[in-house]
Amino acid sequence: MPADLSVTARGSPSVWAGLIRHPWHLLGLLCLAQIVCWTLAPALINAAPPGDVVEGFMWGREWVLLTYKHPQLPGWLLETSHLLSGSFRWPQYFVAQLTVSTTFVLVYLLARDMLGQTRALAAVLLMPSIYFFGWPTPQFNHDYAQMPFWAAICWLLWRAGRGGGPGWWLALGLVSGVGLYAKFSTGLLLVFGALWLLSDARARSRLAAPWPWLGLAVFIVVAMPLAVELYRIDFLPFTYFTGRDAWVMAHRSRFYYIGVQMAGLSAFFAVLAISGLLRRTPAPERPVDRGTLAYLVWMGVGPAILIMVASLFAGAGEAWGAPMYNLIGVVALAFLGHRLGGIEMRKLAICAFAFIVGVSSLYAGGRWTGCNLRGRMEAVCWPARPISDEAEAVWHTAAPGRLDIVGGDTNLAMLAGLNASDKPSIFTDLDVRLAPWITKQRLLDHGMLMVWSGHDVPPQLQPWLEGIPVKTVLFNWSLKAPPVAVSFAVIPPGRQNLPIADDSRTSPPPG
Repeated sequence: MPADLSVTARGSPSVWAGLIRHPWHLLGLLCLAQIVCWTLAPALINAAPPGDVVEGFMWGREWVLLTYKHPQLPGWLLETSHLLSGSFRWPQYFVAQLTVSTTFVLVYLLARDMLGQTRALAAVLLMPSIYFFGWPTPQFNHDYAQMPFWAAICWLLWRAGRGGGPGWWLALGLVSGVGLYAKFSTGLLLVFGALWLLSDARARSRLAAPWPWLGLAVFIVVAMPLAVELYRIDFLPFTYFTGRDAWVMAHRSRFYYIGVQMAGLSAFFAVLAISGLLRRTPAPERPVDRGTLAYLVWMGVGPAILIMVASLFAGAGEAWGAPMYNLIGVVALAFLGHRLGGIEMRKLAICAFAFIVGVSSLYAGGRWTGCNLRGRMEAVCWPARPISDEAEAVWHTAAPGRLDIVGGDTNLAMLAGLNASDKPSIFTDLDVRLAPWITKQRLLDHGMLMVWSGHDVPPQLQPWLEGIPVKTVLFNWSLKAPPVAVSFAVIPPGRQNLPIADDSRTSPPPG
């Protein structure tokens, strides 16, 4: 512990002094606050999960490796949380905050190895001021599922490259492989890691031992099922990526992505200033060694800068950078840690807890106000449970057997199937390539419930619903706005001549 910090701690109240002497205690309190505040705030206010979460739940119950968008580790985690809790109300938010808190811990472990435990704790205390660790986290999706994997890969690679034993290399291979199941963009960090491994002389010397190559073998074995499944579905995730890229370029400014990232980091720089870490002080006698700085800047800032530059020429989703700022606090403390004393540490702790409590409260207030007073129909405003209850009631009144498939307006159909006790599958966009768990035979055997918003049948659904009665129900969702109309139509089992494309499109491409 630096001398100035220990002196301040001795003159501080005993609780604060104890927390400073035992950083794990303060880190534990930080994680607890993050989990409690960011689980309760959305769980108490949101009538429905965010859109990506509903999609994750509906795809998670299919237990597939890949969808046309992404690998499905987030969906598996969501479905597991439901199976353990029986709820769609809060476990998704709890899972999201577990990933964020795990990221805090892993970042601390890396920073402790590089900077010591006091500066490592300070680096983590900076993280709640970063937008991506707060407001967006209730929407648990692939971007946020990556966070702990990026942090773990950076820590394991550093340990392995600096002389760690075989366990570090094998763990690195395992975590790197599993990280791809969160999102393929984990591969970007792996490329940066491989380049560092080849360029750093000390790390490169480890390649003479067999352990790095065994770690690589573990990675290949873990990742191989994804590669096979990608080939089987004709590389649809890359087609989706291309389409998303084109949409972003058509609907966003070229500087939109960079603007969002800078806005998301603005509070981080404000906290650096408030804490006093930006004040001018003499240079440290023992600066952080050049190899450590090079690793932190390369792994902790390099991917984020690369995506910012790429966003000027290609589309980039605003949340894609979420896992790329894990180490920015560590980078800051590597350069500014010599200015860290007891007063600065106390300010960092106050700011960290203030951001967690304050921003989660603002989130709850903003969501409730938006739905109930401003009448803005966002994804979390939809009355999820009543819609699911009505969907099952309509189905069981008109057709025998369980409700097995929902379709129509995909987002609304997923919401209708979410809380249904029959746990139906979603027929995404009525396209078997996008929902390979749906086949002609399954439709013939079990039928389908069509769901859409409004009274009139949308043109794309009309070929499916010729001669089928429609029931429209009004659902209250806001204190100020009028009820929303949701329509249901039952396609019974045994109905012939459905306009479904040939499901052979999901078979492996020829040769």
